[in-house]
Amino acid sequence: MVDRDGADAASTEQQRNVEVVRRYLRTFVTKDLAELAEVVAEDVEIYGSGTAVRGRRHPEAAVSSPGLTVLDQQILEIFAAEDRVVVSMAQTYRRDATGATTVQSACKMYRLAGGRIVQFWGEQDTYGLLRGLGLLPDEPIAF
Repeated sequence: MVDRDGADAASTEQQRNVEVVRRYLRTFVTKDLAELAEVVAEDVEIYGSGTAVRGRRHPEAAVSSPGLTVLDQQILEIFAAEDRVVVSMAQTYRRDATGATTVQSACKMYRLAGGRIVQFWGEQDTYGLLRGLGLLPDEPIAF
């Protein structure tokens, strides 16, 4: 059983973790790579879409994707427990070359240590994003 001071400390750490994740997600709108470096560990581990990679350069590349701008971001749910933060969200993207916009949904889970994201897992609707931006045909795929 945790005493009141222990419960307050855990709650405060979870609140800090939520703020770190919010700061990270905000970089997709601001494209602020300095802020990203403050909240993501250099050797962050990333899992999702059938891949596993390591290194902050991967989220940096995603944040600074040329020709693709995040216009809006909605955090639909955010939940913290111990050293984890889980987020469901939607981002509105614009393909700069055409002006086409679409919304991409995603669900991510982050593990934090020392005030930085050290691991994350997640999936996003890449197929829907590409269709919405006119990069894939807007018709069913025949299997």
